[in-house]
Amino acid sequence: MPSNTEIGSRGEMLAAQWLTKQGFDILKRNFRHGRYEVDIIAGRNAILHFIEVKSRRSITYGHPEESISRKKLEHILQGAAGWLCQWPGYRRVQYDVLAITIRNGAPPEYAFFEDVYL
Repeated sequence: MPSNTEIGSRGEMLAAQWLTKQGFDILKRNFRHGRYEVDIIAGRNAILHFIEVKSRRSITYGHPEESISRKKLEHILQGAAGWLCQWPGYRRVQYDVLAITIRNGAPPEYAFFEDVYL
């Protein structure tokens, strides 16, 4: 059985592939600003997207997106602020969540939540 770290890494790889197929340009994966991290930073249609990827093996304990806390969203905002300080000039910014359920023997299931707010 894969570890949580392996599921997370696989989920981020699947997320990057899925986002690319949806027309996103991946600018950076696993961007770190101090202790804050943004899983994927991507652009599409003149919007800069800061994307949190959440993966799970099943929905026994809820869907992947349900495990994202207010504190986690605040950390994403802090990481995004670090990016924007280094690369200013973006006019439109959006915070998104990509939830992936990875079950054995089944294709991954994707749920994309755009423009998430606290």
